[in-house]
Amino acid sequence: MNYARTPFSEAEYSARLAKTRAAMDAAGIDVLYVQDPSNMAWLTGYDGWSFYVHQGVILTQEGAPYWWGRRQDANGAVRTVWMEDAQVFGYLDHFVQSTERHPMQDLAERLKALGKSDVRIGVEMDNYYFSAKAFQTLLEELPQAQFIDATALVNWQRAVKSEEELVFMRRAGKISEKIINGLRERVEVGLPKNEVVAEIQRDALRGVDGHWGDYAAIVPLLPSGSDAAAPHLTWDGRPFQEGEATFFEISGCYRRYHAPVSRTIFLGEPTDTLKRAADALVEGLEAGLAKARAGNRACDIANALAAPLEAAGIERGARCGYPIGLSYPPDWGERTISLRASDETVLEPGMTFHFMPGLWMDDWGIEITEPIRITDDGPPECFCDLPREMFVKP
Repeated sequence: MNYARTPFSEAEYSARLAKTRAAMDAAGIDVLYVQDPSNMAWLTGYDGWSFYVHQGVILTQEGAPYWWGRRQDANGAVRTVWMEDAQVFGYLDHFVQSTERHPMQDLAERLKALGKSDVRIGVEMDNYYFSAKAFQTLLEELPQAQFIDATALVNWQRAVKSEEELVFMRRAGKISEKIINGLRERVEVGLPKNEVVAEIQRDALRGVDGHWGDYAAIVPLLPSGSDAAAPHLTWDGRPFQEGEATFFEISGCYRRYHAPVSRTIFLGEPTDTLKRAADALVEGLEAGLAKARAGNRACDIANALAAPLEAAGIERGARCGYPIGLSYPPDWGERTISLRASDETVLEPGMTFHFMPGLWMDDWGIEITEPIRITDDGPPECFCDLPREMFVKP
């Protein structure tokens, strides 16, 4: 095994395998096939921009996992995973984007060779990277196998971060902090948005304190004025204008670990409506942070946030946060817990969230958010040290 080429220690990967195998056993799964690149990286260390083709990790109940993917990407696997090269399988290029054959035919042959053609196989059914065609092909090629929905099985094992992971998230948080402070200095009336985004990416990739920055799983989001009613708009070449609020949702990223954060900048004099909304939002944010403690529930954070907003006459129907950590495009969330009134998941030390109570109204929007860690006893750790306010630049 070659742990020198991976971000984490042998003990770290061993613990991850043990947790995942226990979850497999509880779900009645003999073989787990994961195609989510975040789960692949978490289990094996694999890191490459190859998730646009079919690839995955095969985990049985014994031994090291197998990496499986396109043959040319196998060259990247032997350079990034901790397993021996014999655990890396590459399929031929004639499977790639073909209408005559499918990569899952090769995967099925690999499972047959491993003696796993008639067992209970877990697959991530609701996943960005696992298509209906992929599942159909596996059904056809492995008729004796029983397929079990293993969506988010590995994701849940990632919920509580190790100390090794938290080191990376703190570094990502410092990068996020640098990006926001840079925006406070640079954003002004007349400056084209694309130029600001160029500086965001410069700060993100240069990193902080000698720790380089990685690409984030989501590009910078920065809608202005009435466009800020839509939370997921990116940028164009138009200049910032006086009398408009712009929220900036960004994340520093270190070794694929994220610490997303948002702040809003208003150019000029904000309206009384926007001032009151920002004050209520900050009050709700503080109330939610006070509830972000081990032993409380995810819904306790959401309910604490809602009270000041409701008192201010603001109705907010969306969830207000999600788990964060290791991620690849198109999302930096972990797709398990949601900070909302209906989620009664008990908070545990080491869980990490983007607590993001944004407001998206009919013709305006603001975001003031925090990336946090649930601590053993006490208030949460915030990965960024930034004022909790709407920044106003006259």
